Amino acid sequence: MRAFVEIVGADHVLTDADLTASYETDWTGRFSGKAACVVRPRTTAEVAAVLKHCHAEGLKVVVQGGNTGLVGGGVPAGGEVLLSLARLTDLGDVDLASAQVTAGAGVTLADLQIHARASDLDFGVDLAARESATVGGLVATNAGGIRVLRYGSMRAQVMGLEAVLADGSVISRMAGLSKDGTGYDLAGLIAGSEGTLAVVTAARLKLWPRLRARAVALLAMDSTEAAVSLLPGLRASLPSLSAAELFYREGLALVRKHGPLPAPFPQEHEAYLLLECADLTDPVDQLAAAVSEAVGLVDATVATDAAGQRALWAYRETHTESISAEGVPVKLDVSVPTASLPLLVSQLSSTIAGVCPAARPIVFGHVNEGNLHVNVLDTGDLHEQVTDAVLRLVASLDGSISSEHGVGRAKVEWLQLSRSATEIAAMQAVKRALDPAGILNPGVLLP
Repeated sequence: MRAFVEIVGADHVLTDADLTASYETDWTGRFSGKAACVVRPRTTAEVAAVLKHCHAEGLKVVVQGGNTGLVGGGVPAGGEVLLSLARLTDLGDVDLASAQVTAGAGVTLADLQIHARASDLDFGVDLAARESATVGGLVATNAGGIRVLRYGSMRAQVMGLEAVLADGSVISRMAGLSKDGTGYDLAGLIAGSEGTLAVVTAARLKLWPRLRARAVALLAMDSTEAAVSLLPGLRASLPSLSAAELFYREGLALVRKHGPLPAPFPQEHEAYLLLECADLTDPVDQLAAAVSEAVGLVDATVATDAAGQRALWAYRETHTESISAEGVPVKLDVSVPTASLPLLVSQLSSTIAGVCPAARPIVFGHVNEGNLHVNVLDTGDLHEQVTDAVLRLVASLDGSISSEHGVGRAKVEWLQLSRSATEIAAMQAVKRALDPAGILNPGVLLP
C-alpha cells in the first residue's frame, strides 16, 4: 500500500471496509467482491504510476468509473486493486472549429452535456444514468442509450483517446483528426474492450449542433409488429427523429406503481412507442402528421412543451428504478435484427416460464436497433437458468448477448453464442499482446 500512498496520497488509498463498500458492489446488487484496496488517482500520470507498480508486482486491477455497470465488469471478484477513475474530471474548453471537446474519464455524462450546451452544442449519447455514468465507462463499454438512432453509439463519438496500458505506458492520440489513415484504429479497439486492454483516462469527443426545438409523442400500439412496421416510414418522413423507445403494459403498470404518474391513456394497451424529434425549427407538425398515418396505432398524445415532454419520457426512463424497487432482477441487454424483434418478444415469456414459472419479465428497449432490455424479477435461485434460456433464444435469432451494457463477468460463459471460436481466439491474442500478464480486469469479457 505504501507505493500507492506515495503516488496518490494517503487520502486516496482506501482500505477501511466502510469506505470501500460502495465500490465493491455494482448498481444491480448482484455482483460484489472484496478489493485489496481502492486507489483513486487524479491524473493520467498517477494512473500510469499505479499500473506500472501493479504490473511489476503482479497485482490484478479492476477499473471502475461511475459504477453504473450492470454486468459486474467494474467490481472486484476478490482481492484485486480497484482503480477508481472518478477523480479524473478535467474538462477542456469546447473547440468550436472542430465541434469537439476533451473530457477526463471521470467526467459524468450530465456534466459533459451541460458543458457542451453552454457553447450551443450537444453530446450525441444520452442515457438515464447520466448523473452517474462517466466518460471512461461509456467508452469502455461502447455505451448506446436513447440517441443511437440519430448519432450512433459511444465509439462513433470518440475522435481520440488517452489510455494507459497494463505496464504503465501511455497511449495519447488527442488531436481529434477527422481523417487519419495511419494504421490501426487503437481508439476504436479500446472502446468497447471493457477495461481489458487499457485504462481510458481521457477522450477527445465529437459534439453536435444543439437542437432546442423538440417534440415528443407517446403512441399506444396494438402489437410489437405494429411498432416495428412503423419504423421505415418514420425514418423516411422524419429526419429529425432522434429516439424511438418501446415498452409494454407490464412496465407501465410498474412505473405507475412506484411513481406519481397518471395513466397516459383512458385504457391500457399492449405496447407503447415513445418518439422524440429534435430540430432547429419546431418539429411538432411533422411528428403529428407522421403519427396520424401510423398503421396499428390505437391512441396517441403529443407533448410540445418541456414539462409535457419530461412527463412522457418519465414513463420510459423510470423503468429501471421501478424494477429495482421490486427486487434484484436478472438484467439482460440483448439485440436481434430489428425485423426479428416481434418474434423475440412473442417467445420471451414462454421461454422464461419454461425454466422459472414464477418469474416476472419486464422488458423495454430501443426499437430501431432491435435492442431489448430484459429484466426478470422473482427468479429465486434460477437466475443462471433464466439467463441461459434467454440468451440461447436470442442467439437462435442471430442476435447478440450484449447490445450496449457489455459482457462483464455476467455473460462470459455465453460469449460463444455471439462470437465464433476464431473471433474469440483473435480477441485473446490482442489481449495477450497488450496485457501479457493478464492484470487488467481479469475474468471480464473473455474466458
